[in-house]
Amino acid sequence: MRIVSWNVNGIRAIGKKGFSAWLAGEKPGIICLQETKARPEQLGELLHIEWARGREYYTYWASAKKPGYSGVAIYSQKEPLEVQTLGVGEMDDEGRVLAARYNDFVLLCAYFPNSQDAGARLDYKLRFCAAIQKKCADLVKKGANVILAGDYNVAHTAIDLARPKENEDSAGYLPEERAWMDAFLNAGFIDTFRRFHPGEKDRYSWWSYRMNARARNVGWRLDYFCVNRAFLSRVTKSSILDTVEGSDHCPVELQIQLPSKEYA
Repeated sequence: MRIVSWNVNGIRAIGKKGFSAWLAGEKPGIICLQETKARPEQLGELLHIEWARGREYYTYWASAKKPGYSGVAIYSQKEPLEVQTLGVGEMDDEGRVLAARYNDFVLLCAYFPNSQDAGARLDYKLRFCAAIQKKCADLVKKGANVILAGDYNVAHTAIDLARPKENEDSAGYLPEERAWMDAFLNAGFIDTFRRFHPGEKDRYSWWSYRMNARARNVGWRLDYFCVNRAFLSRVTKSSILDTVEGSDHCPVELQIQLPSKEYA
């Protein structure tokens, strides 16, 4: 089963850049979208409610109260048993998380806040990190397997961005953010890309629109699939689809093998 996660930087914007054709060609079992910047009722037929259902996708949305801001969505070929938000008001108000429960796992599609210049939203970011970690830990304690997909807005280590020394005081690479990522992984969760690609350099999922950064591959790895340790044996591949364009982020992909034939 293939699961794709992509910060699209506006579902309506990427809809004008061939997203529908890309999705129809790829046909992942599930796709998680971040930074949708829209409510579903604002989307035309091609962007994706009727369109997705016509191609056997169930669609779920968490939109921000603020128009044109944040937001996540999940398109799934299999209907989840249930779909919930994070359940924390200040995060739900910004459309930060959807959690879809299936027979074999719970998939969380998350758009982590940006800590912003001079750490203006760092406290909010760290509250979000604590809340999502608690949600994942509680699910594991109850016997569920967890996949946490999305734009974490954190480059974990120096290998995860092109210019670490120049960005030590930059949002997404602040010591507090990297320390949280350390704590999250030490609590029993696995960064699947690094498990399959240890030490691999120059692999990024976000590039600034400025200074021709993408063509020069001056980027950051901000987009992750993390799973609980017990579920790792089900992961067969974790990759960055860095040739796919349309956003300042590229998609990332997780492939899993499950016992249930219903996912085939």
